[in-house]
Amino acid sequence: MFEIEAKTGEASGSLVVQGRGQAAVSGGAGRIEAFAGRWSVPAEPLRRVAEVYPFRTSAHFERLMQRPGDPIWMQVVPDPRELQDAGGFRDPLGEEERSPVPNLVHRYPDRVLWIVCNRCAVHCRFCTRKRRWTDSVPADASLQAAGLDYIKKHPEIRDVLLSGGDPLMLHPSTLEEYLRALRAIRHVAIVRIGTRVPSADPDRITPELARMLALYHPLYVNIHFNHPREINSRSALACSRLADAGIPLGSQTVLLQSVNDSAEVLRELFVGLLRLRVRPYYLFQMDLMESTAHFRTPLHRGLAIVQSLRNRISGLAIPQFVVDLPGGHGKVPLLPNAIHRVKQDRVVFRDFTGKNREYPLMPGEEDELKRFLSAE
Repeated sequence: MFEIEAKTGEASGSLVVQGRGQAAVSGGAGRIEAFAGRWSVPAEPLRRVAEVYPFRTSAHFERLMQRPGDPIWMQVVPDPRELQDAGGFRDPLGEEERSPVPNLVHRYPDRVLWIVCNRCAVHCRFCTRKRRWTDSVPADASLQAAGLDYIKKHPEIRDVLLSGGDPLMLHPSTLEEYLRALRAIRHVAIVRIGTRVPSADPDRITPELARMLALYHPLYVNIHFNHPREINSRSALACSRLADAGIPLGSQTVLLQSVNDSAEVLRELFVGLLRLRVRPYYLFQMDLMESTAHFRTPLHRGLAIVQSLRNRISGLAIPQFVVDLPGGHGKVPLLPNAIHRVKQDRVVFRDFTGKNREYPLMPGEEDELKRFLSAE
C-alpha cells in the first residue's frame, strides 16, 4: 500500500536534491569539509560530532546564517559540547516503551503519534528523537500497515499526529496515501502534521501540495519556528499557501539557551508568526535529550518571559509554556503565579505591571480555592 520514501532519490551521506533546486548538506566528510570551508571554520570538530550525531541542513537554512555561532547556526551545526554531555536520556519521552507497534506512539487515550518518515529538512541539534538519526526503525510498508491496523482496531483514537522525521519530506503521493487511509477510518476525526519544512525548506510547499492537503480536512499543521530570522519571504509564502488552502496553522517553539531565550526575541517571533496566519501554540521547555545540555534554560526564565509578554502583546501571540515530562508522562503547562494571597473574602492578584489587585470571592469559597491552589 505505502511507498515509503521510495520516491525521494536520496543516497545516504550525499549532497541531495531537495526539490525545486534546493540542496542540503548531509552526512559525508567531504560535504562537511565544504561547509566548513564556506564559513572558514575548522572541519575536524564538526566531523567528530557528526560521526556520532549526523549533520544535515538545507541550503535555505544555511542562507539564514549570518556568522558561525549565531542563533540559526547553533540550531543545526554540530557542536563539540554534544560529546561532553554525560546527562540526559536517549529516549527522554519514553516513546519506545509506549509503542504498541514500531513507529507508533500511544501516550494519550484518544490520540497517537505516527512516525511516517525518518528524514528531516535539517537536523536540529536539540532534537528529542536524535537517537533515530543513526538508529531509526525503517518506515517500511509492513510496519506502516501495522500502524494503520492498530489505529483501525482502536476506536478510542480520534486524533492522529503524523510526525517523523518530517512528513512533508515524503513524496506528496506517498503522504496522500497516508491521509486517504486515515480519512477512511470513521473514528479518526482529526489529522495533524508536525513539520519544520515551511521554516527550514519552504520551497517544498508547492501550490500542488497545498491543494492536495486541502482534500483531507479537518487537517491541522503545526510548524516548528524558533527564531524571528526564520520568518522571511520564502517561509511566508509557504505558510500563505497552506493557510489559503484552509489549513489551520500553529507553531511550536523550543526555548533554547543563546538562541531565543529572551522576551525581545520571542516577542518578535510570536507577533511575526501571527502575520503569517500561524498561531503560536506551544513554547517548550527543552526535552532532556542526551547531548543537548548546552541548550537548556532554567524554568524560571521561560516563566519570566511569558509573564513579560502577557498583556503587552496580543493574547493570540502567547503560546502555552509547557514541560513534556521525562518518561512520557505528558505535557504540563507552566504559568507565572499571578495569585499573591488568598484571603477570607478576596484574592490578591499581581497584575502585569506588578501591582496588587483584589478580586472578591463568593461566600465559603476560600477553603476550596486554597486546597485547589495548595495556597497557605
